Amino acid sequence: MPAQFDFQQFQAMTPLDGANIWAYLLDRHADRITVKRRKPALENLEKIFNATFKLANEVGFRAMNLRDLCGETGLSMGGLYGYIASKDQLAEMIEDVVRHATLEVPKMFRDVSAPLDQLEALIRASIYVSEILQPWFYFVFMDSRVLQAEQRGTAKESELHVQSLFAGIIAQLPPRPGSSPELAAAHILAMFQDWYVKRWKYRAADISPDTFADSAVRMMRGYLSA
Repeated sequence: MPAQFDFQQFQAMTPLDGANIWAYLLDRHADRITVKRRKPALENLEKIFNATFKLANEVGFRAMNLRDLCGETGLSMGGLYGYIASKDQLAEMIEDVVRHATLEVPKMFRDVSAPLDQLEALIRASIYVSEILQPWFYFVFMDSRVLQAEQRGTAKESELHVQSLFAGIIAQLPPRPGSSPELAAAHILAMFQDWYVKRWKYRAADISPDTFADSAVRMMRGYLSA
């Protein structure tokens, strides 16, 4: 894949969108989802997760319960149990989507050879995928404490995996005084976490995903270029 691309081009390059998120969840968790008619199952998964994000923002994930979810989606309790058995499963499924995207998207840019170009591609892709999946990334960032211990560990490992990818690329460049590849990578990661956690701030300033990505890349290249 090319190193330089905008949000629209990224969306064309990857099949990641709202429709196939529900298909991914349905196929991934087919063993626990008892509803076998695909079309209504996809529609109900969309209702369930959109309602979860809405309630989590309004009352908090800890405070919401499955009856709240039934009220928001229009599903009966029995209908809801056809997809999830508990809030824990719901949180695990959200974390799974974010982890899958986090681990798979960087593979698109393995063939970009120049380190700065590869880093630019990963930064842009990370910003753009978090834009497409903003509620999912926001949930994992803000509510990861509700995950079971094993799932919390997995979420941390996926974040550290991305940070290590950045650090490995930065290590190929001339060293910068007073900084390590790991610390520089952590700063980059924090930069695009700010994008999906504080969307209100950038929305108020009319900052588009492309404007933010361009600025992040300029900062990275300005600091790391020899």
